[in-house]
Amino acid sequence: MPYSIDALLNETRVRGARAHIERSDEATLARQAALSAIPAPTGAEAKRGARVAELFDEAGLADIGVDEVGNVRAWLGKRETANGCVVLSAHLDTVFGPELDVTVSRLGKRLEGPGISDNARGLAALITVGEAMTRARFGTERPILFAATVGEEGSGDLRGVRHLLGPTAHPPIRPSAFIALDGAGIERIVHRALGARRYHITFEGPGGHSWAAFGVANPAHAIGRAVAQIAARTTHDAPRTSCSVVRLGGGTSLNSIPQTAWFDVDLRSEDPRALEKLDEAVQSAVAQALHEENRHRVPGTAPLTVAVRRVGDRPSGLTPRTHPLVQTAVAATRAVGHDHQLACASTDANVPIALGVPAVALGAGGRAGDAHLPTEWYENDKGALGIVRALLVTAAMADAQ
Repeated sequence: MPYSIDALLNETRVRGARAHIERSDEATLARQAALSAIPAPTGAEAKRGARVAELFDEAGLADIGVDEVGNVRAWLGKRETANGCVVLSAHLDTVFGPELDVTVSRLGKRLEGPGISDNARGLAALITVGEAMTRARFGTERPILFAATVGEEGSGDLRGVRHLLGPTAHPPIRPSAFIALDGAGIERIVHRALGARRYHITFEGPGGHSWAAFGVANPAHAIGRAVAQIAARTTHDAPRTSCSVVRLGGGTSLNSIPQTAWFDVDLRSEDPRALEKLDEAVQSAVAQALHEENRHRVPGTAPLTVAVRRVGDRPSGLTPRTHPLVQTAVAATRAVGHDHQLACASTDANVPIALGVPAVALGAGGRAGDAHLPTEWYENDKGALGIVRALLVTAAMADAQ
């Protein structure tokens, strides 16, 4: 069982680490801005990862390294094996492409810049927790792995954490607890993993002149039929599901029937069975659209074909609210003077939860808005308290000494 939060609050080393976090508030904010200004699109996180490795070293963490996929790892505490460790993580990547200017501006108390909260705040908090623990000379019964992961966003499909906990990792890791720091906030405790499946669906046909070839099967019309069926679906509140067409394209000119047209669809649910049923319904809508468009084509012309490619598959599940990890996070939230909010989201915690590892995702303090937009902002309102909360949960699960 983890230490109780009340007992930890009276520990000399915990008090010292908390004092360091509070003294370092401005330094943490400066790190956050500096990390946010290093471009880190999904799949191109190496430059930001290299800087995080340097900061891990400056924080006094040990055995710092970059694994085969780009995750940056560092350790605190003696370890004969990686099994049973506590993982504290934050993802390196952002949703923004390399073409976007990620310069950070400061307007009064507000920092503005793409990714300034998601997830420069989580990374800065990760480093500060490590630094506070080393400065306070923490000892723990279980070693702590500090991990900055790649590929959390969108097309990354949780690639970094899949590798971190996968069979090819070196050394193999089976944590006793996994804590992800993701964005801002001080009250939310994400213990339910929001499952997601993403598909890229492509219709292909003969194409031709929009007048002379009219009557051949049209890939764009097939997409219209499929999207109409998908949009007509009713989503459910219990368990909640969603189905969104998020991108589409195709064609070559204003007077040509396209040879190819495509769309991307995002399916989500809190419940694995509901997600499976939603998936089946979308597959059925695509098959029906293909059939209907081919049925209406001029006899003797070539039929459409369709290719359905899965481009994302995020598992769902939960860490029960009664589990010691969730209860520790609840107690730590109360200890910093706030009420907790149990929540569901898609984060790096999805993978450990699906593997049966207790996991939660926590905000790292402060307030933020315009997530995933170029106008994203962060205000350091009680920012240090969010990092103290992360410290308490980590120390409790690692059995701090």
